[in-house]
Amino acid sequence: MKYLIKFKYVFLVLIFAFIASYPLLFPGLFPTHDGEYHVIRFYEFDKVLRSGVLYPRWAPDLNNGFGTPLFNYVYPLPNYFSSFFHLLGFSFIDSFKLNMFFASIFGAVFFFLFARKFWGNMGGLVGSVLYTFSPYHFVDIYIRGSVGEVWALALFPAFLWSITVFIKEKKNSFLFISSLFLALLIFSHNILALMSFVFSIIYAAILLLSEKKKRQLIIKIISIFIIGLFLSAVFWLPALYEKKYVIGLEIFNLKSNFPELFQLIFPSWGSGFSGNSLENQMSFQLGIANILVVLASIFFLFKKRKEYLIRLFFIVSFFVVSFLMLRLSYPIWANLPFMNYFQFPWRFLSLSIFTSSFLGASLFAQAKMKKIILGALLILFAVGLTYQYTKPAYYMNRDDQYYVTRSNFIDGTNSIGNSFNTIWFNSKNKKTNKLIEIDGSFKVLEKEVNKYKVSLSSENNSKTILNLAYFPGWSLFLDGKKIPTEPSKDGKIQFLSNKGKHLLEVSFENTTLEKISMALSISTFLLIFIWFLNLGYVKLKK
Repeated sequence: MKYLIKFKYVFLVLIFAFIASYPLLFPGLFPTHDGEYHVIRFYEFDKVLRSGVLYPRWAPDLNNGFGTPLFNYVYPLPNYFSSFFHLLGFSFIDSFKLNMFFASIFGAVFFFLFARKFWGNMGGLVGSVLYTFSPYHFVDIYIRGSVGEVWALALFPAFLWSITVFIKEKKNSFLFISSLFLALLIFSHNILALMSFVFSIIYAAILLLSEKKKRQLIIKIISIFIIGLFLSAVFWLPALYEKKYVIGLEIFNLKSNFPELFQLIFPSWGSGFSGNSLENQMSFQLGIANILVVLASIFFLFKKRKEYLIRLFFIVSFFVVSFLMLRLSYPIWANLPFMNYFQFPWRFLSLSIFTSSFLGASLFAQAKMKKIILGALLILFAVGLTYQYTKPAYYMNRDDQYYVTRSNFIDGTNSIGNSFNTIWFNSKNKKTNKLIEIDGSFKVLEKEVNKYKVSLSSENNSKTILNLAYFPGWSLFLDGKKIPTEPSKDGKIQFLSNKGKHLLEVSFENTTLEKISMALSISTFLLIFIWFLNLGYVKLKK
């Protein structure tokens, strides 16, 4: 009972987060835009991970069995969580839902901790509820099934909380904690991470304005971002540099994905995709409660001076990102570098719900009414307006085998219209059980995940085809010697096989860049780990 009273606000945050996400604990898979894709991803990632590859990059069963470098470009954090849940005995379908359930809880708690640093416990509670019950948060969970974005929405407030503690309280341990949260944010969703990265730099700069010894703090803040990038280099560095080897990462028409102004303002709910007709289109609403607290925060901005710059920054940010979602902003999208990387203008709803929820929390610095009354009213208002969005239309009674054994799920490339693939591969290649096409004979001696050992018997010196999609990561050894490969006309692996009998060993390995990025991430993590061990030792000694 003592702890319940002491941590009553945290318990309330957990209760409301549970209310928002408990439908994720029901049996079955509810229909979403990306949910079925993620079930297949989880299955393939776990299969490679269990084979002993700590950072999977190649999905062996996809692309009609020719494989594809899907995990080289897709955010890995939800996949690791899924493998952990699967290890505990959960299906990949349940792992998909558990990912979003725990991300929702995690995000609610850390938004509370972040907002509380400025506006106290009641402000933190209200801000957390507003954030958790924002319409777009539910769109991501129950309509889009975008598990990576849900994790990003959880880790973004965690990152800002830790960087706030570091700047305000000068706790050096939070320099590394902030870097860890930034790395996890990048691992969770690369697109939202870039969006959050820019926002966080400006946010940190504003916090620094009121601090002494700015130069020293600036150096440490820069260190946070650099260390975070180093920790996550294993993902983003190869994904950026080796982007030239694939197609289908950017296939969406920007102009057809701008929501109309009325769609941002007026409540709506649908399960369709964006870019289609308005009928049953997914919701782009900012949220009535979110809009009202932003307007109220503008009024109070001129009444009280507490944290004036931070409140002004969040207000300006809210309107800037809202403008970037409208068609009027197209010249900015067309001319500003990296804007196309965000794919959908409405993706800025992620920042809108974050800024508006923080501004809702800020009302507790100015409220003349009793805070408990105002807090209760805002919470009831936010929950009452959006609770109905937590109810999926129905649950499909399917198991993992339904997806991993059906050609329409497992044989594609896990992308819209199977648009993703290597630049060499011909999508018209038909599925085959034959590993090698050779002028002679062959026998598969060993077959593991992304590893093969084959005996060859060639009648002539000729080019031989390995029925795997060509990609720089594949290494071939003929009689123990590494041999050069090239893409065939249809994008498979081609190599020269000399006359006679040979032993061929095939494995998918990290490229030189991938090895460098892996070493960078591991060495950075080890240095942080050693620093924390040393810090603990020093404290123990004292």
